[in-house]
Amino acid sequence: MDVVTSQTVSVDVNGTTYEREVEARRLLIHFLRDDLDLTGSHVGCDTGNCGACSVILDGTLVKSCMVLAVQADGSSIETVEALAQEDELSPLQQAFSDHHALQCGYCTPGMLISATALLRENPKPSDEEIAKGIQGNICRCTGYWNIVKAIKAASGQEVGE
Repeated sequence: MDVVTSQTVSVDVNGTTYEREVEARRLLIHFLRDDLDLTGSHVGCDTGNCGACSVILDGTLVKSCMVLAVQADGSSIETVEALAQEDELSPLQQAFSDHHALQCGYCTPGMLISATALLRENPKPSDEEIAKGIQGNICRCTGYWNIVKAIKAASGQEVGE
């Protein structure tokens, strides 16, 4: 029996196609950060609990520390780098800034990607739906209230104080 130790992977990341030879056991987060130099997504827990590594894979929110790079072969991936356009923050990023929805910033890329996926699926989420939409992301600094306010503001809804 032959053991496959590496494979050529072709992915579209943020609109750019990349083709690389990767070890069969290489995690998608390490492929993105180390092989493609897309360091916006963070490595947090390596167990799928914190959400700092969240990306959108073929339209589905995933934790990239729980996906092998070879599993993404032929896929389209969106990372936090795709949110800003030509050095201008996206409305969601601007809302995070305006509503002080970040402190240390470590969880922010994953929160932004989770919020992006949520708002695509539900453009006007309630506070409870926002809480559920970001439940896979841990923030140790903000207490979440400002994150919820920022997501609500980005959806065009009135934000209470």
